[in-house]
Amino acid sequence: MSQTITLNLADGSIQFSFSAAAAQALKTDLDSLITQMKAATAAGTPRRAPLPSTEHRHSGDVFLEVFCNPNLWPSPFAARVLLTLRDDRIRLTTETGLSQFYDDLTTYLDQVT
Repeated sequence: MSQTITLNLADGSIQFSFSAAAAQALKTDLDSLITQMKAATAAGTPRRAPLPSTEHRHSGDVFLEVFCNPNLWPSPFAARVLLTLRDDRIRLTTETGLSQFYDDLTTYLDQVT
């Protein structure tokens, strides 16, 4: 069963239907990304090893794609994700902060579980 998730963006917000299972799968991918970024930052070396990009896709009521290249950002707190949301009538592509996106996802999961 899908419920409505709200993602807060820099200049507004967007709401769409999203299942708890899909949200949990996305959160698992983001947890892995954040853990890798924190470990690379904690190493303290001036030249860290390249990390793989994270790309998550979900097809449901709408198509959601989340992409983040962790090599562009010094820490998970500065990182941004590219978010694409589309259906047969509209396509939205925007960039948002990883921290805000993760917080919105966590809030949604807390409400539906």
